[in-house]
Amino acid sequence: MLEFISQPWPWWFGGTLIGLTVPLLLLLGNKSFGISSSLRHICAIGDGGKTPFFRYDWHKEMWNLVLATGIVMGGFLSFWFLQNNDPVQLNPALVSELATYQINASTDTMPVELFSWEALFTTKGLFMMVFGGFWVGFGTRYAGGCTSGHVIMGLSNLQWPSLVATVSFFLGGIVMANFILPFILAL
Repeated sequence: MLEFISQPWPWWFGGTLIGLTVPLLLLLGNKSFGISSSLRHICAIGDGGKTPFFRYDWHKEMWNLVLATGIVMGGFLSFWFLQNNDPVQLNPALVSELATYQINASTDTMPVELFSWEALFTTKGLFMMVFGGFWVGFGTRYAGGCTSGHVIMGLSNLQWPSLVATVSFFLGGIVMANFILPFILAL
């Protein structure tokens, strides 16, 4: 059974499961879905109703906290029990392009030149991890949710703000990958 689970699954299987979450949540009476809202629920638990933003009945959203916990647990379980020791197969063009920035990404999806404690205290690391993390958090709050909430649930509910947010996510990703990221990697 473990061997079956650890094999790569077809792309459509995960997509089908994600797609089925929308009708399931709607049948259960939930109109929202997203991982970033879990942080708000955790803050509401810790705040105890002192701050107006956190003054709501977070008990109704307990399923969202269970989902976020399951995602974290699934990540740990798959790391410890479903590891595949085969080297990562990256596109050779990507490996060549990253090599021009002195980044060795031939066998790892998280090169130490970018993702390590030593890299954190470099100009590149500061931009990538600190400023990048800030902008992800700011963007999530400004957009009123994260990509999973807007793209999966918001578009399924035909919400105009989710369409605007989704288009902005994709445009921002294109600009980041093609213009800003090469500039940062060249630092």
